[in-house]
Amino acid sequence: MKASADLIARIFIAFLFFFEAYDTIKFFKDTKEALDIYKITWNQDMLISGGIFVLILGATLILIGYRARLGAFLLLLYWIPITFIAYSWWNDAEAVRRVNSLIFMRNIAIAGGLLVIFVNGSGDYSVKRLLNVMRYPKSKW
Repeated sequence: MKASADLIARIFIAFLFFFEAYDTIKFFKDTKEALDIYKITWNQDMLISGGIFVLILGATLILIGYRARLGAFLLLLYWIPITFIAYSWWNDAEAVRRVNSLIFMRNIAIAGGLLVIFVNGSGDYSVKRLLNVMRYPKSKW
């Protein structure tokens, strides 16, 4: 049961980050405008492209279960700063404070899920486990 739950959790978390990468690619121009709003003007194309790369790489590593801890670490490096920059509800106007505080807390919960993967690894249903249990015939040479 635990192995199945680990796999399902990894699938859910990975697809969240795949969707985040897809959304960033599809709305690249809007993402650049959002960076302007947050006063992040230094090399925006590189920052967005690097973020997309980290999202896809981290989600892929988590999904297949090979180097899932590295994938979780990469996604945490992306997710936590973005959460604090984009959803700093304590600085927001009263009209959007409630919504942004809920999104902020949701993102912190997602970061908690990534920490669980970082601490526990990928579980039994993973490429890493598959590679560990495979036995190659010994060579006669």
